This record gives sequence, C-alpha cells and structure tokens, in this order.
Amino acid sequence: METTRSISVIANEIRKDWSNVYFGAKPYLSAMLFLDSINDNYGCDSAKSTISYFLSNAKTWKGEKAREIKKELNKMIK
Repeated sequence: METTRSISVIANEIRKDWSNVYFGAKPYLSAMLFLDSINDNYGCDSAKSTISYFLSNAKTWKGEKAREIKKELNKMIK
C-alpha cells in the first residue's frame, strides 16, 4: 500500500532542492507549506488548485528530484 506524504513535507523538500525558486512559483510553494492533504484549503484556494498553479509555474525546476516530486504532485491532483 502506497502512503501519501504531507504536502507541507513535499514543499519543504522542494525548498531544499530548488535554490532559486521562480518568482511565479513562490506564492504557491509558500501556501503548500501550510497544507497537509489534498482535501485542505489555503484561504479560499483548494490544495488541488494550489498544487496545479505551482506545477504550471515550476517549469524551470529541473533534475531528478524535480521529476520525482512533480510526478508525485501530479498523482495527488488526479
């Protein structure tokens, strides 16, 4: 059985790996630090929309870790 990690744990991992976060992704990454599951909300925004907006602004984040985490996030929002 596969367990889903907390969104805030994933966001912290992103911050450690992505040293120069693209300005368009920063607000969504910051919001993700306050989310636990895909069922949570940050203000009026759902976790699903926050992750979707993050992913659309994270095109410049490259590498093996980026691919792994983007895949994990995409699974969460499907």
